[in-house]
Amino acid sequence: MTIRLTVAQALVRFLAAQYSERDGTEQRLIPGCFGIFGHGNVAGVAQALLESVQGDGTGADLPYHLARNEQGMVHSAVGYSRMRNRLQAMACTASIGPGSTNMLTGAALATTNRIPVLLLPSDIFATRVASPVLQELEQPFGYDVSVNDAFRPLSRFFDRVWRPEQLPSALLGAMRVLTDPAETGAVTIALPQDVQAEAHDWPDELFEKRVWHIPRPVPEPAALARAADIISSARCPLLVAGGGVHYSEATEALRRFAEATGIPVADTQAGKGALLWEHPQAVGGVGSTGSPVANALARDADVVIGVGTRYSDFTTASRTAFQHADVRFVNINIAAFDAAKHAGAMVVADARAALDALVDAVEGYRVDEAYTAAHREHAERWNQVVDEAAHLGHQPLPAQTEVLGTLNEVMDARDVVVQAAGSMPGDLQMLWRARDSKQYHVEYAYSCMGYEIAGALGVKMAAPEREVFALVGDGSYLMMSQELVTAVSEGIKLNLVIVENRGFASIGSLSESVGSQRFGTAYRYRNPETGQLDGDVLPVDLAANAASLGADVIRVRTIEEFRGALARSRASTRTTAIHIETDPLAPVPSSESWWDVPVSEVAQLDSTKQARKTYEARKAEQRPLLRPSGVPGSQEGSS
Repeated sequence: MTIRLTVAQALVRFLAAQYSERDGTEQRLIPGCFGIFGHGNVAGVAQALLESVQGDGTGADLPYHLARNEQGMVHSAVGYSRMRNRLQAMACTASIGPGSTNMLTGAALATTNRIPVLLLPSDIFATRVASPVLQELEQPFGYDVSVNDAFRPLSRFFDRVWRPEQLPSALLGAMRVLTDPAETGAVTIALPQDVQAEAHDWPDELFEKRVWHIPRPVPEPAALARAADIISSARCPLLVAGGGVHYSEATEALRRFAEATGIPVADTQAGKGALLWEHPQAVGGVGSTGSPVANALARDADVVIGVGTRYSDFTTASRTAFQHADVRFVNINIAAFDAAKHAGAMVVADARAALDALVDAVEGYRVDEAYTAAHREHAERWNQVVDEAAHLGHQPLPAQTEVLGTLNEVMDARDVVVQAAGSMPGDLQMLWRARDSKQYHVEYAYSCMGYEIAGALGVKMAAPEREVFALVGDGSYLMMSQELVTAVSEGIKLNLVIVENRGFASIGSLSESVGSQRFGTAYRYRNPETGQLDGDVLPVDLAANAASLGADVIRVRTIEEFRGALARSRASTRTTAIHIETDPLAPVPSSESWWDVPVSEVAQLDSTKQARKTYEARKAEQRPLLRPSGVPGSQEGSS
């Protein structure tokens, strides 16, 4: 039996019938679609989505959400999927040309973070009957190239449906990658605008309910044994928990492993909350913006156990974090690509399955009590520093650390904080005390300015029972605030905290550290006397802007006012923005770590020359991390 539908109608009907399953729980794989319509998809995907809602009752049900920025809607899709532990993925449809290329940054962010999203960019005419069409980029070397080819290096799967007959294979390939935890990321199916509206006779079985089973690969016995041998030989081990702990729902398995072995647990930006901050084995973030406790342990660790981490430069402090002469790595990861990093002993497996297996495999092993006591004592001293940073009483403007500390105190454990770029991710990783495994949501793989509000929208859609707080600096707010309108129109309540410091605080500090004197990082008028952007403060009113987009606004100046505003916002049923100005030069505790940002090798400025000397000294501490991770004394590990 067949049914006659357009390509777009078949696409929508197929997506509505897809389900994912893990551990016996099924859910819609594609629960909805974000979109902005233009001439490239209004007669295709838009018509199909309309028909599925307002048809004769036999059509598919794929809820549609009108976004305001194509990049923003991909960020929302990422926030949604991350909150659902990658078991669901939203679709995003955009028109031809700029509508589609606006999604490129979102595609890069999704793939970098290993988060599944389904992108449906519209494309040029397959028939070429009217070429060049509006917004078509012509290339003299090939007529089959469009701007959508830019998605290829950013996607884990890419296909273009030139003919209706190609749709089924494209869809099945897309679903396979969306549900493969080792391969997932942005999945792109480019849809020529004429093909979207073209009719075809489709086999009925294409639209039957299809369940995609998400596996929990168990560790290969020999790999598990090698890992257990290395861990059991460690005198000063450290476990680094990454985002994979959350996505595999392995937080309880991690807790059991930590308690059985006494091994301290540090976390990455994506892994924060994998072990809650009050747990005796929790030592905070590791790396460039981590805690001095975790970084001291990292410097002396003879075995590093990475679980679900991709070892970014912030996690490894640009390969200066791990300084033990014979440091070895055991890497547990669903993806062999990440498990192989730093010449580690590879355990290619689901994080939960591997940690459960390791508890038995290292039975009887436990770190020395003196090692445990030392890091707990260090943690107690560090907690006093965190408390002080949260209650500085800085004048005349409060410090950003006070804003973050107050928010941390006021939020309930199941509330969610969302952040992505600027100086706040560093302060958050260093100072935030996660009291729930899903409380901390910082996008720091791509660290994309503008993610915060859009990402928070996706988080709230995925977890409507939680209060969601989007923390956004003035730089990120000016990049992308449009999805406030989407939240208001959908009746989705967000709490927005706008932290204004009149410029790029993070890059200003970085600029100073590399000898560039905060050049070009302040929001100021151009000064006619100096010719530079160092004049008076610009009269930008971000609070008024948020109000114009439909949010309720509360302006505050002091931390006490801020505390009260947080309570009012949380109690409200409407999207509310709190505006507070902070001092970008206020002190922040040191992570006692480093990040590699090259400094000019030659310069006339004394500030740059001095920064270069410091840079060269830190560069000398970088390590290639190439030593085979065998057991000491074995042929594999001997030198």
